[in-house]
This record gives sequence, structure tokens and C-alpha cells, in this order.
Amino acid sequence: MKIAMVSEHASPLATLGGVECGGQNLHVAELASALVRGGDEVTVYTRRDGRRLPERVDTEQGYRVVHVPAGPPTYVPRDELVPHLGAFANFLTDSWRTDRPDVVHAHFWMSGLVSQLAARTHGVPVVQTYHALGAVKRRYQGSADTSPPERIRIERLIGMKSAGIVATCSDEVFELVRMGIPRSRIAVVPCGVDCDQFSPQGDAAEGMGRRRTYRVLSVGRLVPRKGFDCAIAAMATVPDTELVIAGGPTKAGLRNDGEVCRLREMAQWFGVADRVHFTGRMSRDHMPELIRSADAVVCVPWYEPFGIVALEAMACGRPVVAASVGGLVDTVVHGVTGEHVPARRPEVLGATLRTLMADPVRRQTYGVAGRDRATSRYSWDRVAADTMRAYRRLTDRRLTDVHGAAPAMADESVAVGGS
Repeated sequence: MKIAMVSEHASPLATLGGVECGGQNLHVAELASALVRGGDEVTVYTRRDGRRLPERVDTEQGYRVVHVPAGPPTYVPRDELVPHLGAFANFLTDSWRTDRPDVVHAHFWMSGLVSQLAARTHGVPVVQTYHALGAVKRRYQGSADTSPPERIRIERLIGMKSAGIVATCSDEVFELVRMGIPRSRIAVVPCGVDCDQFSPQGDAAEGMGRRRTYRVLSVGRLVPRKGFDCAIAAMATVPDTELVIAGGPTKAGLRNDGEVCRLREMAQWFGVADRVHFTGRMSRDHMPELIRSADAVVCVPWYEPFGIVALEAMACGRPVVAASVGGLVDTVVHGVTGEHVPARRPEVLGATLRTLMADPVRRQTYGVAGRDRATSRYSWDRVAADTMRAYRRLTDRRLTDVHGAAPAMADESVAVGGS
């Protein structure tokens, strides 16, 4: 099958851990690679955000990346990309005249919009993965939400016009049904993990400032919703344990980073500053050994569309303490691969960690079960196979009638600016 993936702001070639570079970038890269291994042809379309980027890149994994000229060839915050979506859609429309895909898989709502606008000309079915929903973001961030005001309305429209939705967790299904999307048009396919790279075997980064008996690790972009402040507050009640926070700017940039300064002030206030360490941005190659150095991995965001870090920890055979939100509810099995705690409740997190640190047998049992769950359910080849089944089920009618027109988006007006 010839598959076009559209990921307007999240390039699969980007360095993870940078500004707005995280789970979606990884998901697109790994899914594209796994689909190619299965015999499919994949082209990923992403916005050109650097002057020196070539028009096309043929990756070692076998998929192609096309850098779409839409807006200035430099970094633009994703919430400011709407004026350039018209140019993106026009590029796709022109490209698919001579290189028509069998199916389009759009990642994120803006990708969904440009995909719908381009695909309707050629009668190509569009499958949508949101990665995050505007309604959920608005619920938790309120006035701090910087998303364009039309996002929620457009997300619903995309859902109604798509051939189907590939959701990453059961919690997202509930949100989509609330939006009015029929359950029959939603398939649940989780994110995956590289179980060869992330495994219990290998070196552990024991030398990274470890001065306590136990180490707890938390990984992610340094933004408030990730809940690092909750982990810091919990440390006040967890003796002889250090907290390592990985992610954010480079190590040289930690001193002037606003969120790092806030978290350090909080650690000072709780009297745990000597037990909280920031590594800065870490390469993906070094992440497995850092995870293996931890006695437990903490993932306690306010909300989380999926939560890849928890999967990586499980694949490395480490117990996970996770907030019972979003995709973490599916991934981490309470009492089997780790523990669930309520979000933004540091006293509960602290009590859970104290119990876990005092019980090495439980930690080991959770780690073994986590590794087994990761390899049996979340390998990228399994995820790719499930995604392909979703493509075929959700687009069956249109794939068997290539001359059928995709539903138009003209029944609701959507203003899309030019570049």
C-alpha cells in the first residue's frame, strides 16, 4: 500500500527533546519505519523549517520525507502555523496529482485539515490521529492554552469528515464520542516502543551524580503539565532517594531556563534541592542506560495523550508510578507493571514511592511484568500491523472504489490563510 503520512510540525527527522519535539515525532518515525518493513511504501510530508533542508530525504529506514514549503523556512511555533496551512494543502494537492497515495494518515489536527483539503480533490481516504485534543488541552490549561481559537471546532469537523480515526488510547475514544464521532469509526492503536533499544540488558548510568540509596527518574519536556513539580514535592516524604529529571534544554541552557528555575526554587522550598538533579536534554541513545539506572520511573502529568516514557521504562524492566490519566491508564497496569496515583497529589505519590522503595521484590516483579507487556503488546511491528488493519477496516469502501470522491468540507466554513 502507498501511504502518505502528514505531520505538519513534527518531523520524523527532528532531534527529540527540543522545542515541540517529542512523542509525535517519534511516533511518525517509528510507525513509518515499521510499515516499510512490512512491505508498504511511506512518504512523510512535514513543513520545511530550515533553509538548508533538502526537498526530499530518503531515510535509511526506507521511508521518504518531503519538506513542504509552507511559510518561512525557519522554526515557527505550531500554534502560529494556521496562516501557512493553505500553502501546505496546495502543495499536497499538486503532489498527489502525479503521486496519488492509497491512504493518507494525518497526525495532529492541522495535518488533518490540510490532508482533508488536499485529499478531496483526488478521492483519497484520510485516516486521522490527533495525538492531543484541543478540548482536553483547554480543560486542563484554561487561559494558558495558546491553541488557535478555532482548533476545537476544526477537530470535530475533521473527525466527521475522515474515513476513520486511529486513537492511541481508550480515554481518547471517550473524548471523541463526546465530540459526536461514531464509535464504529474509531480504532484504538497504541504507540509503540523499540524493545531492542530499550531493554533490561545493558549498562546503567550509575555515575550520573548518584549519592543516595534509591533513584527515581522522570523524563519529558519541561512544561508545567508534565508534573515535575509534583514529583519534587513528593521527594520531601521519600527519604534517601534522589530524583533525576531528564529533558528540556541542553545542559548549558539549564541555568537560564524559566521552568528549570521554577522547579529548582520549589526543590529549595521543600528542602530537597540536594536530591533533585537535572540532566538537560539527553540523546535517545543514552536514554536506556539512564532508565536502567533508576529504581522506579515516575510519570505524573496532569494529562497525557499517551505517555511513551512509561512504555520505555517498562521495556527496560523498571516499575512505573504513573498518574491515572489518558494513555497511562491503558499502558501501566496497576498492581502488575506499576502503580497508578491521582494526578497533582504529591502526598499520594510520596506514600507510593516510600512503599515501593522499601520493597525490592515488588519492584523486580513489576519490572519483569512490564518488560513482558511491552514486548507482547507494544512492539512497533505489532503497532504497524494493527495500524494497517485499521487502514483497511476504516477505508474499505473507498479503497475498493478509487473513483469515489472524498466528502467535501464545504458544509462548514473553515478559513485557512495562505503563506
